[in-house]
Amino acid sequence: MYAVRLCCIAVITAVSAFILKSHKSELVPLCLAAGGIIIFLYSFDYLSESIKFIKDFTQTTGIDNEIIRTVFKIIGIGFIVELTASSVKELGFNGVADKLILCGKIILFVASIPILSSAYKIIVSLINLV
Repeated sequence: MYAVRLCCIAVITAVSAFILKSHKSELVPLCLAAGGIIIFLYSFDYLSESIKFIKDFTQTTGIDNEIIRTVFKIIGIGFIVELTASSVKELGFNGVADKLILCGKIILFVASIPILSSAYKIIVSLINLV
């Protein structure tokens, strides 16, 4: 149901921007930004439920909190880079957006090194058990 609501907000934003484009073109970026902020804020409610589930899941399974923090950091970086890159593309600066995405991928790779290290330690400990 959340997805349908988010899509409706996006369609209303797009139609409003399309109508404004022919009458008051200087208000289009403002309309798009407002719609993006509304969509972003609306998704926080759904996100809070998911975070509560993940906290309960990690406590019952005994997964290290540092790994979960790193995963959330990686997801957050990805979302922020994608949101910023799409906003920059909307303004017509495709080259800057592409460079931002490339740098974001490099940052994601560097941020994932602790997870790779943890996976390596688990594999080595499993090999030593055999």
